[in-house]
Amino acid sequence: MIVITAPTGNIGRRLLPLLVEAAPAHGEELRVVVRDPARLPEAVRGRVEVVTGSHGDAATAERAFVGADAVFWLVPPDGSTTPERAYSGFTRPAARAFAACGVGRVVGVSALGRGTPQAARAGLVTASLAMDDLIAGSGAAYRALACPSFYENLLEEAGSIREHGVFTDTAAADRPAPLVAVADIAATAAELLLDRSWTGVGSVPVLGPQDLSPDDLARIMTEQLGRPVRYRRQALDELRSALLGHGLDAAFVEGMVAMKRAKDRGLDTGVERSPHTGRPATGFAQWCARTLRPAVLAAPEAADAR
Repeated sequence: MIVITAPTGNIGRRLLPLLVEAAPAHGEELRVVVRDPARLPEAVRGRVEVVTGSHGDAATAERAFVGADAVFWLVPPDGSTTPERAYSGFTRPAARAFAACGVGRVVGVSALGRGTPQAARAGLVTASLAMDDLIAGSGAAYRALACPSFYENLLEEAGSIREHGVFTDTAAADRPAPLVAVADIAATAAELLLDRSWTGVGSVPVLGPQDLSPDDLARIMTEQLGRPVRYRRQALDELRSALLGHGLDAAFVEGMVAMKRAKDRGLDTGVERSPHTGRPATGFAQWCARTLRPAVLAAPEAADAR
């Protein structure tokens, strides 16, 4: 039995069909934990067991993880509380359930940076690494998928790219760093969840094929979109004000700012690339052509509807 948390999120909705297709050949059954079962794709509803509720709730976790051999763990974003509560607080009931139910293996979505000078002062990343330690202490074998920033974050900039030819972040324009497509995270998770041979605790970096600076991203987007795109560096104080203006918890905002500062100081760099799936990592140009271009070229009304 494999249990999938957050099956309708950016990663989960790509992981679920991979496991639905592959699990029967591996003798695995599937169970999902979801707040709203109506959001599950109709094609998979009859092929998975459904536990309704939040996987951060103790009673739901106990129901979800009984009889589970493996669990895909993802903490949903929550800007209404502190980073510690958002990550370890949400995960603590599940970690107790992993131990009580004898879950054998857990694959969790986490972050790069463990062992770096920035790790202890990296805000949300520091909180994510503490979550990894909590899960590792449950007695289950654990693999943390250590991820950099996602290509998909740029979809939030589609309107600005469409209207002004500009995307924004806080990193130095010429600083290369790794990025990754969420489809590659899902593929790596599926491989690990279907593999019963691994034991112990470890981290698996999931990276795109090359490090890219914001200026590199602008150049590739210009080529793929057929229109000029440039990068605007946002000051951390400007980011802080914008996030607070959206009503996010002040401690969570400081966690976001600290993470951005740490990334600009090299938190994600220096990681060795090694393939963990049978397919090559998604390149940024490929992702732009397949995902960003339709979003940018869509009519504003259609983009808003998405």
